[in-house]
Amino acid sequence: MQSLRNFRLPAITILLILFTLQLPAQEKKKVTIEWRYSPEAQSITQLPNIQWLDNGTAMVYDTKKPLDQRTLELFDPNTLTLKPALDMKKAYESLKQILGDKSPSMIPPPNIYNKNGDQAIYTFGGDIFLLDLNNTSFVQVTNTKENEKNINFSPDGNKIAFVRNNNIYVYDIPSKTEKAITTDGTETLLNGTLNWVYWEEIFGRRDIAYWWSNDSKAIAYLQTDESQVSLIYYSDFKSAVPNVIKQRYPKTGGVNPTVKLGIAEIENAKTTWVDFSDTPYEYIIRVKWLPDSRNLSVQLMNRRQDENNLLFADRFTGKTKLILKETDPCWVNISDDLHFIKDGKEFLWVSERTGYAHIYRFASDGKLINQVTKGEWAVVASGGSAFWVRKAISAIDDKNEIIYFTAQEKSATEKYLYSIKYDGSVMKRISKEEGTHVINFSPDTKFYLDSYSNIKTPPVLLLYKSDGTLLKQLGKYDEEKLAAIDLQRPEQFTIAARDGFPLPAEIMKPKDFDPNKKYPLIIYLYGGPSAAQVLNRWRSSIYYNQVLLDNGFLVAIIDPRSATAISKKLENLIFGNLGKSELQDLVDCARWFKKQSYIDSTRIGVWGWSGGGTFTLNALSNSKEFKAGIAVAAVTDWIYYDSKFGESVMNIPELNPDGYVNSSLVRTAKNLHGRLMIVHGTYDDNVHIQNAYAFMDELIKANIMFDLMIYPMRQHGISDRPAQIHLYNTMLEFWKKNL
Repeated sequence: MQSLRNFRLPAITILLILFTLQLPAQEKKKVTIEWRYSPEAQSITQLPNIQWLDNGTAMVYDTKKPLDQRTLELFDPNTLTLKPALDMKKAYESLKQILGDKSPSMIPPPNIYNKNGDQAIYTFGGDIFLLDLNNTSFVQVTNTKENEKNINFSPDGNKIAFVRNNNIYVYDIPSKTEKAITTDGTETLLNGTLNWVYWEEIFGRRDIAYWWSNDSKAIAYLQTDESQVSLIYYSDFKSAVPNVIKQRYPKTGGVNPTVKLGIAEIENAKTTWVDFSDTPYEYIIRVKWLPDSRNLSVQLMNRRQDENNLLFADRFTGKTKLILKETDPCWVNISDDLHFIKDGKEFLWVSERTGYAHIYRFASDGKLINQVTKGEWAVVASGGSAFWVRKAISAIDDKNEIIYFTAQEKSATEKYLYSIKYDGSVMKRISKEEGTHVINFSPDTKFYLDSYSNIKTPPVLLLYKSDGTLLKQLGKYDEEKLAAIDLQRPEQFTIAARDGFPLPAEIMKPKDFDPNKKYPLIIYLYGGPSAAQVLNRWRSSIYYNQVLLDNGFLVAIIDPRSATAISKKLENLIFGNLGKSELQDLVDCARWFKKQSYIDSTRIGVWGWSGGGTFTLNALSNSKEFKAGIAVAAVTDWIYYDSKFGESVMNIPELNPDGYVNSSLVRTAKNLHGRLMIVHGTYDDNVHIQNAYAFMDELIKANIMFDLMIYPMRQHGISDRPAQIHLYNTMLEFWKKNL
C-alpha cells in the first residue's frame, strides 16, 4: 500500500480542484412578487386533497401529479395502500358525451362524496352532475338556466338536496325524480341559503342553511326575510351604461334579516315551523339534529349578543325546551362545539364562562355533569373556514369516552392535539413537533391526518393512529424548489408592554444582516379579537416579506393582547371602544423597536388589511410613531360596518353612542401623521368603499396629501392574480419612496 506521505495527485486533478474552489456557489433564485403568484410558487406547499369516507377509508386527489395523471384514489389507512378509485379517462369520456365542447379540460376533485365514496357530486355550468365511481359514468341531475347551489347528499346517500331560486329541492337518485320542498322563495325570501351577514359573520363564509335529519326523511332549514334590510349598490364599468349590483347588508343599529326555522318532511314537503315564542331572539346561530332524528338543537342569540340560548325542538310539533343559557358581560362567541354523546343522553359544549374556552359535559336536560378541561389556557380550532368560527373538538371516541381536541395549553402561539377522558382525567398532549397542527380525524376515530408546520417548515401531511403513532407521510412541501430560492425565516419573541404583558412579535432580517447598520422597519398587523397573526406556523406572506428584505427593509408582525386568543378576558378589553387598548399595545411595540440599535427610529411603517387596515389608520391618526402606512380595505367608522360583528364588539349604537364617536377614525383623520396610502376595491361587499371615501373626504378638508389605489370591481380580498401582483408592487414602490 502506498503511504500517504508519498501520495501525489495528477497535475490535471490539482488544476480541476483549484478551479472548482474558485467557482461561486450556485446562486439562489431571488423571490419576486411576480414569482410569488406563479404556479411554481403555489406548488411548493401543495398537499394532496384528502377526504375521509364514513367507512374509514379516504379519497385522495393529488395536485402535485401532472395534469394528465391526476385521478381519484382510494386510501386504506389500515393497510397504507393507495389504489385508483376509477378510470379517470373513461370518466372524462362519459362527461364529454353529455357536455361536448363545454367539457372542462380535466375533471377536478368533486364537491362532495356520499358516505361510502362510490358516488360524487360535481357542478359544471351551474348544473349538478353525479359521478358513479363503480361504473365510471356521469349522470346529469339538473339542466336549468338557474344555478344550483348548497348541494348535499342525504345521510343514506339516496337523495341529493340543493337550492335553486332560493327554494330547496330534493333529487331522488334511484328514481331520478326531483321534488320542490319549498316554493315560496323570492329575491328577498331565502329558503336553505344565507344572506350576506349570516354567511360572513355567523357561519364563517359557508352557505349552511339546511340540515338533513339522520334518518334522511326530513330537512331542517332557515327561512330568511331580508326585504327590510338596507340596500347597498355597486356600479360596474364595463358596459356603456354601467350595470348596478345590489346587496342586502344590515348596518350597525339597522334592520337585520328576520330568520325562522322550519322542519320539512321529504315525503309530503310539509313544513313545521319551530315555535320560539317563549325565547325572543335576533339570530339563529346554530342548528343540529340529535341522534334520534326526532329532536333538533337550536342556538338563539339576542341582538345585544350577550346571551346564547340552547333549545331542543320537537320535529313534529315544533315545540321547544330551553336546555341552557350561555352569557358573557360583553359578547358570546359562536362555537361549533356542541357534540351529542351516549346516544343523545349527554352532550359536550365549549364555554368561555371562566374567561378561558374549555370543554364541559352536560346531561341532555342541561344539568352540568363536569368541566372536562381546565386551566389558564384555551381550547382552540386547529383550522377551519374562518378564525371567528371556533371548533376545538376534533373527534370523540364515545365507546372509550375519549375526547380529542386542539388547544394552546403549551404555548399561545402554537396548537397541539390532546386527548382527555369524559370525566376530565388522563389528559395527554399527542402532538410532538413544535408548531401548529391542523387535525382531521377519520369518522371511526382510529386515525387522523395532521397538516403540521412552523415558521421554518412548510406544511407536511402525516397519518397517525389516534394514540399518536406515526404511520405514513402522505404529502410534503417541495424541498428542492424551496431550497432553490433565497428565503429567510422569521424569529419569534415577546415585547413587554407598559404593564409588563408579553406581546407576541416576530421579525425577519436579511441574510447579510448587520447589527451595526440602521434599517427601516415595516410592521404588519391585523388586531381583531382572537385573530392572532404571530403563530408558529408557515405563512405564504413570507415570500412578500422576503421581497421587502431584499429591498433593504426589516419586517415585523405584532399582536395586541386582545388578538392573542389566550382568553376571553383579553378579548373583552376592546368592548365598546374598539382600537383604544390595541393601539396602546402597538405603540409599546413601536417604541421598543425604536430602541433597538439596528432600527432607524425615524423610518418605521405600518400596514394591514381589513381589520389591519383599520388598525393602520388608527395608528397614523392617533399616534406619531410611524412615518408611513398602508391601509387596505379598512373600516373607518363602525356605523358603516355590519350589525353582527360591529355590535358584538361595540354594543348597539343607541346603547354606546360615545363609544362609536370615540372610535371613529373619520373623526380623527384630520390628525393624520405620516404618509398614507389607501387601498380599496370598488366591489368590496364586506367593507364598503364608503369607508375609504369618508376618511378621504376628511383628509381633503384638512388639505392632507395621501396616496390612493382603487381596484375596479374587486372585492374584499382583491384576489385575482393581476390585481395581487399590481397591489404588492404598488406597496413596494410606496415603501421605497416613503421609508
